[in-house]
Amino acid sequence: MKILFVLENYYPFIGGAEVLFKNLCEGLAGRGHNVTVLTSLLPGTLPAENINGVAVRRIRLPSRGRRYWFSFAAIPQAVKLAGQADFVHTTTYNGAFPAWLAARLRKKPVIITVLEIIGPLWSKLEGMNKLSSFLHRLLERMIIGLPFDRDIAISRYTAGCLQLYGVKDDRISTIYPGINYSLFNPVTARGKLVRKQLDIADDQFVYMYFGRPGISKGIDYLIKAVPLIATVIANSRLLLILSREPADGFQRVISLIKDMDIGDRVILIDPVPRDVLPDYIAASDCVVVPSLSEGFGFTAAEACAMGVPVVASNIASLPEVVSGKYVLIRPGDHVAIGDGVSAVYNKRYITSDTIMFLWERSITDYITLCYGDLIQ
Repeated sequence: MKILFVLENYYPFIGGAEVLFKNLCEGLAGRGHNVTVLTSLLPGTLPAENINGVAVRRIRLPSRGRRYWFSFAAIPQAVKLAGQADFVHTTTYNGAFPAWLAARLRKKPVIITVLEIIGPLWSKLEGMNKLSSFLHRLLERMIIGLPFDRDIAISRYTAGCLQLYGVKDDRISTIYPGINYSLFNPVTARGKLVRKQLDIADDQFVYMYFGRPGISKGIDYLIKAVPLIATVIANSRLLLILSREPADGFQRVISLIKDMDIGDRVILIDPVPRDVLPDYIAASDCVVVPSLSEGFGFTAAEACAMGVPVVASNIASLPEVVSGKYVLIRPGDHVAIGDGVSAVYNKRYITSDTIMFLWERSITDYITLCYGDLIQ
């Protein structure tokens, strides 16, 4: 099969969506399919290159509002490349319209993998004014309302959201992403080495967040919980592995840490290479996932794979993803985060068998439930 992916971001961009599509694209290429990705040109990347069997084509965009420019600037190349493809595949949000339009003009099947539907929560997100939340919710409704041939949900929760938005059941399939268990392996992780490098004493309790400072990630509530946690666990520190994008979210976190005067309680570092991320998870006593919405929750699933206790919001897809040792808490509540971390410290957490999310199964499901079904 010849499959064109239209994605606003792709590797080496850091994020859960990029992990999903890098593994899916390379997995399909590894099974002999012809895979092309149309995406944004990032600093330090090439306009055209082959990455592990995947042909990547990047378009240059203005730096300001880059992701929104992609929705329109990608159309000419998407139409051109769609003519050579059997399928066009995209995702929420800004690659959806050019992918759908190109597929319709070329009369090709078009598939969308829906990562997340925020819905009414847009109006409750910090840093989002009324106009911005209205426009984002309108954009989300418009994208979900486009008549795709297949809507792939990455969790049962996301599938339910699609149904609420009026997407017909026969268009929806649920396909979980996978976790690389050979990478996220607690046996081979070097947690002690990381603690030594970061000058963390053996008796210090470290709770960790890693990912983007996106508006739905709830990181502001985690920062506000730091003083509360310090009163209960005196020798505790927050390990914060934080992307600098989106820039406004990063600056908001930095300002909050400064205003609360908790810099001595926070170890703030830039994102680390993915092949050493398990070492940092292993260096932590628990991982906090304070999200206000999650379509799947790679952070939670990867921490669970490492056997590290997880404190996660009891919302969206997270209750169906977390396993092993975990505590579910009220979302959007810094006191609840403090109580959750304290519960882990005192070993008062739920214990269950670890849920396995396998990439081989995920790729097979895409081929059989998605592409194969459309061929028939």
